[in-house]
Amino acid sequence: MSDPFLSSDDYDERAHQLYNEGHYDEALETLREGLTIYPHAVELHVGMGYARLAREEYLWTRRAFEEALGLDPGHEDALAGLGEVLLKFGDRTAAVACFDRILALGFRDDHDLMLQIGRALFREGVLDHARRFFEIVAGAHPDSAEAAACVGYATHRLTDAGGALSWLRRALELDPGHAEARVYLANLLYDRGEYEAALFHLERTEPEEHFDALAIWRLMELKKGVYRLAADDPELLPWSRRLEELAGGEGPDDLLLAEIEAIGPDGQVRDPRQLELFGTLLTELKGMRARPGTGDGGGSGAGGGSASGEMHRVSTPTGATYVGTWEEIVRQMKDDAAEWVEGSLEEYMAASARRGRKQTGVAIPATDPESFIRGSADAGLLRILH
Repeated sequence: MSDPFLSSDDYDERAHQLYNEGHYDEALETLREGLTIYPHAVELHVGMGYARLAREEYLWTRRAFEEALGLDPGHEDALAGLGEVLLKFGDRTAAVACFDRILALGFRDDHDLMLQIGRALFREGVLDHARRFFEIVAGAHPDSAEAAACVGYATHRLTDAGGALSWLRRALELDPGHAEARVYLANLLYDRGEYEAALFHLERTEPEEHFDALAIWRLMELKKGVYRLAADDPELLPWSRRLEELAGGEGPDDLLLAEIEAIGPDGQVRDPRQLELFGTLLTELKGMRARPGTGDGGGSGAGGGSASGEMHRVSTPTGATYVGTWEEIVRQMKDDAAEWVEGSLEEYMAASARRGRKQTGVAIPATDPESFIRGSADAGLLRILH
């Protein structure tokens, strides 16, 4: 039953708290109740948009943000939310127009909002604009380690390794405790063959600061090589335990298989561009995930963050590995097939499904990326690792 003594701000605050705790259903119910009393409360419509976005209800998300903008065309959080959901629909031009509108309204100095926009663009692979917004934050807030790190991530994704190294080092100068930037920097140094420098940085991290297994494998191999440690040395045990945690409860045989697959014939870790663990580093950066309660996702209503798509890893019989959302994985597969670079995702899935059925006799759905990947796995054409 509605409480007539609650203000719209009270409903907004309640919903925001529920959202940050991950109780999206309860947050939506609170917002609905508030809107029955205060139908013109912009913040409640914005909160409704971010709560819907967290539940990946994109049509309802768009409607909520558009209703908010109908009441206040210059509401920065509504514009940011609408831009993010437009990215989900693939309308990058309209999304960037929303974000540029926020700049025109004078929010260039808003640290959290600019990072939110940059992260949304990064998650959807719009890397040039992501770097642009991260650079805006870094310029307006030169003391922000997070901004410098984000510029580094985007710069690396845009194949400028030298620039990425510079930005990541800058981030660590500003905040030596920025573990994600340190891990990323260590991996880049390792890939350049600067093993001592990589070990220097990896040794300054703790196991619980790692959310990707590649750096842990590398740290353990470097320690065993430099310090002549046995595989069961007590110094390596905390790292082995962290690997097991990241493996999600996989048994010893699974971990052994993963280790064997990660090592090439020369005893070195395979080219990271062909390794699913490095793919995680590139596409599943913890700092790029939309998380409640971190300021990524707007500061109004339940807009403390938005949920990004769940990340997956798949491998092919030839050893190629892909990481990302279901759609991102299929898009990577399409781009790796030279004849389909200019084709649409739908055309690629349909043609691949037909070819797969001829090869295996198994019907593979081509209606959406997830069904396509799962069907391909059932047919033995792929292996879903995560």
